[in-house]
Amino acid sequence: MSEQPVEQVFSIQAETPGQRLDHCIVEAVPDLSRSEIQRLIKAGQILVNGAASKPAYRLEQGDSIKISLPEPPPDIIEPEEIPLNVIYEDSNLIVIDKPAGMVVHPAFGNRSGTLVNAALARWPEMRDVGGDQRAGVVHRLDKDTSGLIVMAKNTAALDALQAQFKARTVYKCYLALVEGVPGNSSGLIEAPIGRDPRQRKRMAVTRDGRPARTRYDLLEDLGTNALLSLVLHTGRTHQIRVHLAWLGHPVVGDTVYGFRKQRINMKRLFLHAAELHIDSPGTGQRLKFQSPLPDSLENILDKLRKNLGTVWDQP
Repeated sequence: MSEQPVEQVFSIQAETPGQRLDHCIVEAVPDLSRSEIQRLIKAGQILVNGAASKPAYRLEQGDSIKISLPEPPPDIIEPEEIPLNVIYEDSNLIVIDKPAGMVVHPAFGNRSGTLVNAALARWPEMRDVGGDQRAGVVHRLDKDTSGLIVMAKNTAALDALQAQFKARTVYKCYLALVEGVPGNSSGLIEAPIGRDPRQRKRMAVTRDGRPARTRYDLLEDLGTNALLSLVLHTGRTHQIRVHLAWLGHPVVGDTVYGFRKQRINMKRLFLHAAELHIDSPGTGQRLKFQSPLPDSLENILDKLRKNLGTVWDQP
């Protein structure tokens, strides 16, 4: 029997003695679902110290874990009738208020239910905008981040919008609830971001990383937490999450970069892309869009204001 071809092979080292193998992989490779991780372990594509193991295996510090991700199916993205909250549309672009839980584009472990699948059903002509995998995507939001995202409807618009992002003329403002309260009411975080050398799927502040700048302002001091507004001056992968964790105030609900034990248990990140300013590829006019916090996040703030210091779970 021939070996199954693989897309990626990488290794990580266990850092938490006693942690289950499958739980460790969830943290190291957040794009994989728990069921997919279980399948990979049982198929022998996740090895511990070179040997097959079980999902419930308790790791020892320093254990070497090798992960082999299988080659994905052919890159044919199927249109799917998924409702989208379109807040603006013209002949060149679409601005969508993306819900938390939706992946932007298909990838390993997420071949359907993505924003691209939904967009192709509504605007089939976008399949040729940047290629089938991109389908008009100009920038990305993490799966568990909600808020504003722009997509291009034609190649000229895609080129124009990408040029704006590269020139850093796009204004992007996020709202985040963080652990603790920063000592300063505002600040500029300047710390380079690159791949975490210990866990390939994670990003980290590294000496040889790419320059990254994030501006933050304190909107509300909630005692044990703080509501911040954040403006990106660069667009690195997981930039806000990495910078805030590096500052010592990770985003609430962040199971990758946040504290292992959190006071507020959430099924998503408390991170929302609230404001987006871009220049119209057609007219050059500055277009400004806003998205209010989802009700579920507003409810958390209300509850925090009324129950400062209380430990509770968010359903």
